[in-house]
Amino acid sequence: MARFVFRSLLQRAVLVAFFASNAVSAGDVILMQSTTSVQNSGLFDYLLPLFQDETGIEVRVVAVGTGQALRNAVRGDADLLFVHSKEAEEDFVARGFGLARYEVMYNDFIIVGPSSDPAKIGGLSDVTEALRKISDQREIFVSRGDDSGTHRVEMTLWGSTDIRPERASGAWYRETGSGMGATLNIAIGMGAYVLTDRASWIAFGSKRDHIPLVEGDPRLMNQYSVIAVNPLKHAHVNVHGARQFIDWILSGAGQRAIAAYTMDGRQLFVPNARPD
Repeated sequence: MARFVFRSLLQRAVLVAFFASNAVSAGDVILMQSTTSVQNSGLFDYLLPLFQDETGIEVRVVAVGTGQALRNAVRGDADLLFVHSKEAEEDFVARGFGLARYEVMYNDFIIVGPSSDPAKIGGLSDVTEALRKISDQREIFVSRGDDSGTHRVEMTLWGSTDIRPERASGAWYRETGSGMGATLNIAIGMGAYVLTDRASWIAFGSKRDHIPLVEGDPRLMNQYSVIAVNPLKHAHVNVHGARQFIDWILSGAGQRAIAAYTMDGRQLFVPNARPD
């Protein structure tokens, strides 16, 4: 089982005492702030009952964008994070709000669009070239615009071009301020291009004539991680329950469960936890 690694002997001593006085009991609950993409994929509906059967701990999920999940956790409204924005996660831990960041699984992002592909981006393996063609031809691109992990990746990709899409907000660049499912609905309704994680796309029901057009660029890797909230910041958090979940999801049982989750015969996530 994975073990927490703490950055100072003082922190270790305080947390050992905290764990000793906060043992998990049957019927215990932990609050997880997570991304809408993982929730919409159905993975939690599959994983969390397995975890509860083994430990007796119920996990309650609040599904929001990664940025909002991190802000909620800073306020103490979480025991555990399951998110996908590495730089922001590392900053969260560095500021002392999280105990440690553990990589759990990955999939990838893709750009989907109408099969007619008016911007002619189909088959490109360079995602920035695809974005330039969409911008040059003023084809509609729909963005989540919600400070989620997906939105942050999208903005990083635009940042590698000389294009500032926010200057075209309301014209060819449309921001929904919504989760992945709602954003896909809007993009498909408008016949537009959109960046989505692959799991959300596979799980999405109303694809109409939209298809994946751009994939395979290494910059489109989508890594998910878990972080327990630091009880030295918020004494009420159920850090022992969070640790139980992290140990389980990083274990062979948890990693096999992730690999076994499929939809329409396709694996949605690839486990990649690294043993201690």
